Amino acid sequence: MGRHKKSINRPVMPDEKYNSPVVTKFVTRMMLDGKKLTCQRIVYEAFDKLKSKTDKDPLEVFLKALENVKPKYEVKSRRVGGATYQVPMEIRDSRAEALAMRWVVGAARNRSGHGMAETLAAELLDAFNNTGSAYKKKEDTHKMAEANKAFAHYRW
Repeated sequence: MGRHKKSINRPVMPDEKYNSPVVTKFVTRMMLDGKKLTCQRIVYEAFDKLKSKTDKDPLEVFLKALENVKPKYEVKSRRVGGATYQVPMEIRDSRAEALAMRWVVGAARNRSGHGMAETLAAELLDAFNNTGSAYKKKEDTHKMAEANKAFAHYRW
């Protein structure tokens, strides 16, 4: 049993432009050094670029891209009798969403390009089309879980 209080999940306020709490979470996840307005501007620019490239609602493209990148399984290390096993486990929806956002932001940062808004729009478009680095990361995670399916009985 832990000695600390359980953390509470506070409700997230929706952003002012798209009225979506998921966009707010994404901006917060992307933020560095507390520069929230900078991140908000980058995300909105990326959404504008998505709208011009796809002629669809950028919020729908964004949500579909996140849905495509969300993992269903991951592996966790379990130590059993001196040996460490990679045990596949299902992921809670909140963790899957957090991982998807982290992977998309990381993939966009690692792209070489013409600014963060451009690379973020390109990565979201790739995730929407089931390609790109973030989607590959999800596929690799699922392959790892599939390969270690034999150790699923160590789950607890």
